[in-house]
Amino acid sequence: MQIAVSGGKGGTGKSTVAVNLAIALSERYNLALADLDVEAPNDHLLLGVELENEESVELFMPSFDYQKCTRCRKCAEACEEHAIITMRDGTPFLMPNLCSGCAACEIVCPVPGAILAGKKLMGHTYLTETPYGFPLVTGRLKEGEERAMPVVVHARKRAVELGKELLIVDTAAGTSNTVSKALEDSELIVAVTEPTPLGLHDGELILKLAGLMGIPTVVVVNRSDLGDVEKVRTLAERYGAEVIAEIPYSESIIRSYVEGKPIVLTSHPEAALFREIAARVGELLGGGE
Repeated sequence: MQIAVSGGKGGTGKSTVAVNLAIALSERYNLALADLDVEAPNDHLLLGVELENEESVELFMPSFDYQKCTRCRKCAEACEEHAIITMRDGTPFLMPNLCSGCAACEIVCPVPGAILAGKKLMGHTYLTETPYGFPLVTGRLKEGEERAMPVVVHARKRAVELGKELLIVDTAAGTSNTVSKALEDSELIVAVTEPTPLGLHDGELILKLAGLMGIPTVVVVNRSDLGDVEKVRTLAERYGAEVIAEIPYSESIIRSYVEGKPIVLTSHPEAALFREIAARVGELLGGGE
């Protein structure tokens, strides 16, 4: 099974919910947590662990053997990203930042060896054992790179291959293609939002995406005392979602965030809120052993 913790707006506390939910659910499921917010992964910080077992994520990157190249221009014609341009005589040149690594140029090239298969480092994935009884898989995009999808795909694949009973996916903010990729195969989305104008606007976007993907969704309202929660409830009902928790602004939660000590393991009253979220999610998943 897979569930995803997502939310249209950044900074709503999505990672805080994901980490504490994972810890609470680990008491009844053999699970893994995957941080697929590859441009700004921070679940390991909230869990207080150092990333381990690094694996590189590399992308196909063509280069040209100009002694073999016949200047036929087929590589440029096949490149949907327009990453290959040709001179007046047909000599090809690559613009690396535009290349998506699809290898179409190599496939259509009529001369064996005229296009050489190089590699470009896009980022890394990590597999870290946490002190809470479950592994954390993390994707991290290389600084300066713009294409996050390859790292998301590799990190998700690494998490799935662990073969756990339950996979909890922490997605990036927004509704980009990387978010929809992270949401794939989820049986439930936990959408984290806040009762602010931006929270409502971006929360509606993730609810629309969930509807398009046919994934049931529940809503957690973080910093619920900042605005009108009833507006969030009305929005959720419009899209067939249920608000399952309201988390007020809490200095205890912020302190636990800074110290890398998950709030769900403390004696603070707020811990009960996260356990209630986990219990409700467990019910929606059909229980657990």
